[in-house]
Amino acid sequence: MTLTWAQLRDLKCGELEGAADGWGKASNRADAGRDRIETQLLNGLRDTQHGEAAKAAVGRLRQMSRNLSYVYTECGLLRTTLNSLAHELRAQQRALREALDDAEALKFTVHADGSVTYPAAGEGLIDGKPLPGGTATVGAQAPGLHPPPGMVAPNPNVAKAQDIADRVAKAVRTAAEIDWRYARILRKLKAEEGLKVPNSTWKDAAGDAAAVREAARGYLKAAIPYDASPAERKAWWAALTDEQREEYLAVYPDRIGNLDGIPALVRDAANRDNIQLLMGKLEGRDDTKSETQLAALREIDRQLRVGSKPGEPPMYLLGINDEGNGRAIVSFGNPDTSKNVSAYVPGLNTSLDEDFAKNDLKRARDTAIGTRIHDASSASIVWLGYDAPQSPDGLDSLAVMGDERAEKGGRAFNGFMDGLSATNHDGDPHFTAIGHSYGSRTVGAATQQGGGIPGVDDIVLVGSPGVGVGRAEDLGVGSDHVFVGAAEHDVVTKLPSRQESTVGIVGTIAAGPVVGYVAGDLADQGDDDLWFGKDPASEGFGARRFPVDEGPSLLSGGRITFDAHRQYFDPERDASSANSIALIAAGKPERVKVEEHR
Repeated sequence: MTLTWAQLRDLKCGELEGAADGWGKASNRADAGRDRIETQLLNGLRDTQHGEAAKAAVGRLRQMSRNLSYVYTECGLLRTTLNSLAHELRAQQRALREALDDAEALKFTVHADGSVTYPAAGEGLIDGKPLPGGTATVGAQAPGLHPPPGMVAPNPNVAKAQDIADRVAKAVRTAAEIDWRYARILRKLKAEEGLKVPNSTWKDAAGDAAAVREAARGYLKAAIPYDASPAERKAWWAALTDEQREEYLAVYPDRIGNLDGIPALVRDAANRDNIQLLMGKLEGRDDTKSETQLAALREIDRQLRVGSKPGEPPMYLLGINDEGNGRAIVSFGNPDTSKNVSAYVPGLNTSLDEDFAKNDLKRARDTAIGTRIHDASSASIVWLGYDAPQSPDGLDSLAVMGDERAEKGGRAFNGFMDGLSATNHDGDPHFTAIGHSYGSRTVGAATQQGGGIPGVDDIVLVGSPGVGVGRAEDLGVGSDHVFVGAAEHDVVTKLPSRQESTVGIVGTIAAGPVVGYVAGDLADQGDDDLWFGKDPASEGFGARRFPVDEGPSLLSGGRITFDAHRQYFDPERDASSANSIALIAAGKPERVKVEEHR
């Protein structure tokens, strides 16, 4: 049926918004049910029940939670689709009514087909009589817009009537296009029958979300303050109504969950939904990158669902997406309510893969557990918010170890830390930046931008090939607040300077740059210059060096091992280093033992 201007005029957009409210309530109920399963039922079962029956019950509850997550997402998408439809149609109603009001004020008549009749007006140049009226039709060429023949003046109402007719037609035509576009989206927003929500359904949900996001650009997305400061974003979120927040979380969990300045609890809630959509998006793709990232997402999702062990800090997902080599920010402990917050930046070869999901998350978890021994009000974060360099397979030059990604990553890290400063509730929080391997170079780059790393009081550098500056005092927190751990057998901490190195890489290490050389020594060439500048463990650099285990040698047990580069955070393999990091992160650096520089 063809839409008429009378139908558009009389359309009750409030009824669409009422229907949206109904879907919103259904979405909220699903969210509440999911939250009860995750925070009450599952925890209660795990703590009090054991055996096969308990395991089976946990499995069924997790399936129900997954189903409710899907209901929450789809109902939220329906709510926003209807609200966005009402928003766009109301804009066309306003345009129509303005045109009709103009016609009424001029005493024109707008007919059902959109044509506009105008009365006689003006006066002839010869006889002075009013010029006859007429009717302007949609798309007609208005005669009054062209010079009249002979001595006949135009009727001044001609152009006005034509303008009104065209405005009425445009409002109706645009509204019809809006209706058609949203009808297609609404027809797709339906679930498959059955009690389970398989991966294929989440794949469809990801497509649904993408369609609704595209449609809701003017309604929601345009208002997200991407270019604002974290403090301004926090204020923007606080000023939204509950309904507006619910819509953003349902439709743009990827945007809200990765926006610095948004509170941690909100980011976590958004990203727990976003990770489901990301897994659905990557399902069925057979390229290596998608398969690698999907494995990581599944492992992170598993850890989120299992939850923390009794006595361990809870897990918060502060960022997740598949940009570049992948992004993931995970906190153990709530950084908004903790006095002590540490953020660990991993290094070369780190990407969103299964190794990151298991080992890098464990490093942050170990640090959080150790820090809480000294101060219970602590949170520890692993921040993969940049594309760390990836060392290629086979022989290659040390050019892979450039500065560009550290500089770009440093800017992103500063934005994240600025966000933590904005959302932290403690009146005087203590922040620690921890850089491992190439991550120490990224932390070094962050200190050189603007006023340094926002809020950071102490800096820890472990397994560092240099940080890009010559002295600890150049990092902006004072040399007494820069701490270095460098294992005797960690070859990364002994990389020769770029001028001294003429040899190639023969392999890679996860989260670390170089595994060996074709020729030459594995150590620095007799001075304290490393690949990225002065050796942080040297006396000339001027940091405080804490004791660490020397670690296994490069050739240990008849094989090449790089465990000396990997064990700084591990309380079992290097208790001295792990405890020193924990003391610094807990705001008790004066208790850290120091050793001689090398």
